[in-house]
Amino acid sequence: MSELVWLSLAEAAERLERREFSSVELTEAVLRHIEATEPKLHCFLTYTPELALADARAADERRSRGETGPLLGIPLAIKDVILVRGVRTTAGSKILENFIAPYDATVIRRLREAGAVFLGKLNCDEFAMGSSTENSAFGPTRNPWNLDRVPGGSSGGSAAAVAAGQCFASLGTDTGGSIRQPAACCGIVGVKPTYGRVSRYGLIAYASSFDQIGPMTRTVRDSALLLEAIAGHDAHDATSSAEPVRPYAWELDQPLAGLRLALPRECFGEGLQNEVRTAVERVVAWFQDQGASVHEISLPHSRYAIPTYYLVATAEASSNLARYDGVRYGLRVGEEHGLLTMYGRTRARGFGAEVKRRIMLGTYALSAGYYDAYYLKGLKLRTLVRRDFEAAFTDADIVVTPTAPTTAFRLGERTADPLQMYLSDIFTISANLAGLPALSLPCGFDDQGLPIGIQLIGRPFEEDRILAAAHAYEQAHDWARQHPNL
Repeated sequence: MSELVWLSLAEAAERLERREFSSVELTEAVLRHIEATEPKLHCFLTYTPELALADARAADERRSRGETGPLLGIPLAIKDVILVRGVRTTAGSKILENFIAPYDATVIRRLREAGAVFLGKLNCDEFAMGSSTENSAFGPTRNPWNLDRVPGGSSGGSAAAVAAGQCFASLGTDTGGSIRQPAACCGIVGVKPTYGRVSRYGLIAYASSFDQIGPMTRTVRDSALLLEAIAGHDAHDATSSAEPVRPYAWELDQPLAGLRLALPRECFGEGLQNEVRTAVERVVAWFQDQGASVHEISLPHSRYAIPTYYLVATAEASSNLARYDGVRYGLRVGEEHGLLTMYGRTRARGFGAEVKRRIMLGTYALSAGYYDAYYLKGLKLRTLVRRDFEAAFTDADIVVTPTAPTTAFRLGERTADPLQMYLSDIFTISANLAGLPALSLPCGFDDQGLPIGIQLIGRPFEEDRILAAAHAYEQAHDWARQHPNL
């Protein structure tokens, strides 16, 4: 049964539907695989095999009553910034090390309704702040393609678990590239939906006007199925959109003839690994052969994306993380010395270095005398980035870039240089600033055997178009069929 772990989500669902095996049998195979591979990888922060088997038995019972569905009985895992009722949720931080979620996030409630099986909570950079999962307070996750390399971040545990066959899909979150960049590093598909497409209720916030939950899967079809299940309006989230959810999985076979692709010249300059450039150019040439048109564009304000993001997002983080004060939940240190001492000692001991760095930067940007010079200017630049994309989409359907400038780097290689680490997200951040849907798709390997990803960015709420284009390419190539040798 060990070969079952390498099925796609859609394939596993079809074989469950044909009663070739039960959800319990499928889940047991996955659990055995997790136990064999987890000591090498450290993908899970909280592993819940008993819950998974209970969910699997419930799914089999539902199927025996005639219920069906693409997620019924499918084992999934969840990034540890999304609340799952009754399960420890840490956000990768010591300050929440023993926090038990009191309710389900909306995406979890929807997955429960669909009959999904929950395997546990996955490792991530602390409060989703990072590009390598090395900022987790509980140690890094390793890339299943090369154990000396990072899996990307902040959703590194989510990406590595899917790539390693530890689950059929996972949920990640994307604030500045934290689904797409690790998806590229681990050779899987990662989708950041349009801002507001998926409810953030029950998501531990980093930067509320950027954060978005999305699927991380082996194939594009799997992402389409998972996105359908979690998307839609939610009265609990004021930023949730009422835009109808399209049947993404049914709309994957759109023709490529007439598709207009745009390549921003700013994304193909210095700092781009040659093998990444070559792989992306091959994909673009393939689309041209299928009848798509390609032209070069400029996104002139993308050069300011990194500083804009690290002003606006850290300002929001400074505000959001003020709630971790030792009073209401989480770690509490020094209460016997008075309230202010308790605040200081709790946050000093509970937060890691990167979180403290971003809180201080955000607090500075919001402080009196600097608000206009930094935060307000960042908001204005965010508007200009959005306008650049609006102009691009007058003559294009999809903007194409590399997902990341390099393949996965070595563990420890960039931890001493925060700016170098931040540049890992240089191609992904603009889509978050503009609130656009974007996905990363595997498109090859470098000479070290490390995966390469290409990014497709679409108009607001046109997830169907980027999914269809990615699916067409995937069907003509075998990247999704390759997996690491563990």
